[in-house]
Amino acid sequence: MNILAIGDVVGRPGIEILHRQLRALKRGKGVDFVIANGENANGLGITKAQAEEIFSAGVDVVTLGNHSFHVRESALYFDECPYILRPSNLAPQVPGRGMGIYDAPGARIKVINLIGRCMMDFGPDNPFFEADRLLREASADITIVDFHAQATSEKLAMGYYLDGRASAVFGTHTHVQTADERINPKGTGYITDLGMTGAIHSVLGVKAEQSIAFFRGDLPAPRFDTAAGEAALCGALFGIDERSGTCLSVERVFIR
Repeated sequence: MNILAIGDVVGRPGIEILHRQLRALKRGKGVDFVIANGENANGLGITKAQAEEIFSAGVDVVTLGNHSFHVRESALYFDECPYILRPSNLAPQVPGRGMGIYDAPGARIKVINLIGRCMMDFGPDNPFFEADRLLREASADITIVDFHAQATSEKLAMGYYLDGRASAVFGTHTHVQTADERINPKGTGYITDLGMTGAIHSVLGVKAEQSIAFFRGDLPAPRFDTAAGEAALCGALFGIDERSGTCLSVERVFIR
């Protein structure tokens, strides 16, 4: 089974390249299931309309991250829609769910969304203990983990912690695709960060001039604006044996 994971979708350029490229990519690579991180579809956060645009492009499950609740009116949608996940180790009183089990051709797929604690200001629960808990809940043939985290060390640690227990672990959040795709010793596919799906000539999806002004110490803009122009779709394709749940191959994806 081929499972495609797509890195953080940022603004209109990110959504539009999904509509232009995803269906052809699925046909060409024989993709059976698609997960995309959509927490930056609105720049910060995601609206219901944007989530539905991402689904209509061919994505099966949308995961989120530290900007999950930036668009507050989306919170009820997170309770209503089983195909959108927010990090499971956020405070238990917030809306939504952090894990889902989905039927795909020939397999049941468990998708887990977690968020890291290193350099995250709001202090989520321990993602390692939460991973243990979610792995015990409900059985599935394949388990996929989106670990939305800042520190590469924390992501690497999670990859090894879940080695042999998850089919694939991938990192999101930093918007820069890493070149360390691999299969860990016990059979878990891994990449530290999928990268960003959005405007190429930008700073993590933001207009370059605004980011430069921020780092120069200029007067701050009211908000960061999403950059426009040519976009890229970034992610990774995991080939997984649906009988054992073991990862057989990992391939980075970068499409302009």
